[in-house]
Amino acid sequence: METRLSDEPHPIWVLLAQVESTSSYSVYGINALVLIGLLLLSAMLAGSEVAFFSLSAEERSACRESESSSERTIAKLLDKPQLLLATLLIFINLVNITFITISTYVTEQIVGEEQKEGLVATLILLVGVTFIITFFGELIPKVWAQQNNLRFARITAPLISIATTIFQPLSSLLLGISNIIEKRVERKGYTITADELNHALEITTGKDTSEQEKDILKGIVNFGSISAKSVMRSRRDITAFDITYDFHELMDKINKSGYSRVPVYKETIDKIEGVLYIKDLLPHLEKDEHYVWQELIRQPFFIPESKKIDDLLYDFQEKRVHMALVVNEYGETEGLVTMEDIIEEIVGDIHDESDVEDLGYVKLPDGSFEFEGKVALNDVCRALDVDNDYFDKVRGDSESLGGLIIELFTRLPHAGEEIEYEKYKFRIASVDTRRIKKVKVTPKLEIDEVSKELS
Repeated sequence: METRLSDEPHPIWVLLAQVESTSSYSVYGINALVLIGLLLLSAMLAGSEVAFFSLSAEERSACRESESSSERTIAKLLDKPQLLLATLLIFINLVNITFITISTYVTEQIVGEEQKEGLVATLILLVGVTFIITFFGELIPKVWAQQNNLRFARITAPLISIATTIFQPLSSLLLGISNIIEKRVERKGYTITADELNHALEITTGKDTSEQEKDILKGIVNFGSISAKSVMRSRRDITAFDITYDFHELMDKINKSGYSRVPVYKETIDKIEGVLYIKDLLPHLEKDEHYVWQELIRQPFFIPESKKIDDLLYDFQEKRVHMALVVNEYGETEGLVTMEDIIEEIVGDIHDESDVEDLGYVKLPDGSFEFEGKVALNDVCRALDVDNDYFDKVRGDSESLGGLIIELFTRLPHAGEEIEYEKYKFRIASVDTRRIKKVKVTPKLEIDEVSKELS
């Protein structure tokens, strides 16, 4: 007798199919949960990067002194910022790579093996995964962490601390490689001198750039190399008041000086007691000669001769003062620098309605200059249109034209004597027993042209 197999599937196969279907749904569910967990972890790490490094100095200091263990952990992690950043980058990349790998596997299972290299799978992976990681794993957590940085850092600090320990070997390796590369880059670095920058300005500035604009640009380039000694008003030219003046004597001196801030000394100008702000006297103008104006003196601000004026400008802003007294290594007063003196190094001479224009020199019809001996060498260079370091080889410690002339002669010259340096001729116009009063400076080019005409 012939036995025919039934067309109906055997119950055992139906059961196995149901089990396989159920297990597939379970796998998909587990994968989905894992992906969600990885996305949350990626979001926490991305937010941590912003949260830790956006903490202010006050918040970091508070964390160090806090009784909370998580806040102390924050301070400990920030003590090694490079290690912290390396750990976060390693952890974030590891999580994102795992997320992409699982996403690829799940996509293949959903789309099917025959279409795994097709357009559908590619679009799902490129668009879907990129959008999810960027929006939910980067953008949203970073925005929230920026607004709640300390709170976010408290939450993630324990996790980051554990990760720092786990990834220590890999982080140290990456930092070591980074340091090697950084040293090589520094070794091959290129430094540009102020002279090269000035030359570059001459080349790159066009016809539409005015001479005044060029001077301002050059002033900015040279700003960081100029010392306070180069721009100060010398000791001889400082207007200062004796602390023993009575109120009427003081007011008379103020009316004659015309300054808004004046140093006050005791016995000699080397013993500066403070600075008197004239505006502080306004409420007391009706007081008698016995008024104790000395109580209004403010604390003086002393600086060394070598201080650069870019640092001094920052100090003026920080301390909210406009005047500094320049002292030498023995504490003796050498000069005085104001905010206006510093700004003039960039924008040129500034004159207000109360100023009497006194440049310290005049330009003569024959193209030569007549300078006062006390004129600063920086102003001489500006008038002659040469670089500020033009006289550096022979100036010694001199900051005035008179000092330069003494360096050139190696003595105090007599009126009528002449000396040459490079393309300029210096003739002593007038001198007294102690100092050079006036000097005539003539470009040698002008001298040569006159000689040719005479011959």
